[in-house]
Amino acid sequence: MDKIQLEIIGMSYSQSQSGAYALILGEKNGKRRLPIIIGGFEAQAIAVELEKMKPSRPLTHDLFKNFADHYDVVINEVIIDKFLEGVFFAKLICTRDNQESELDARTSDAVALAIRFNCPVYTYEKIMSEAGIIMDEKAISEGSGEIKKTKEQKKGEFAHYTKKELKELLNKAVEKEEYEKASRIRDEINGRKKKE
Repeated sequence: MDKIQLEIIGMSYSQSQSGAYALILGEKNGKRRLPIIIGGFEAQAIAVELEKMKPSRPLTHDLFKNFADHYDVVINEVIIDKFLEGVFFAKLICTRDNQESELDARTSDAVALAIRFNCPVYTYEKIMSEAGIIMDEKAISEGSGEIKKTKEQKKGEFAHYTKKELKELLNKAVEKEEYEKASRIRDEINGRKKKE
């Protein structure tokens, strides 16, 4: 079966399930998208690594990466290989001492690990044609407009803090593992640096 490489397009709150997120994976050099509903913890694990944030303590996926590095296990690729009754299934393709093995994983965990191991994520045409959605450029730009609008609503949230206060807030947010808040604080700090 031919594999199709995927890339992370974005993440947003799920419209259909409370407390869940929609992870959008896109066909590389294509217009089809694979929307996958994931939990809040997995969404946080993916966001933290995408934003290159350093938590005060390792998250579960960071621990797995450290453990794998210690024992010379490498994840070479992730394959989303099944779609049954609305649920995606994935495999981690790993090597150790030149021996390849496959491990079953939840798709959200597999993607979180793929980011940490800097390895590609694939699926098969059968899954893409069954569960994928096609988005044209207009729909994509409108969708990103919705995300931008949400960020705009939160933009002024930290405007009245001084730079020193922002840095203290950022450190506290990371210590408390409030990574979404930390991300918004960091954006406020970076926005001010650009204006200087």
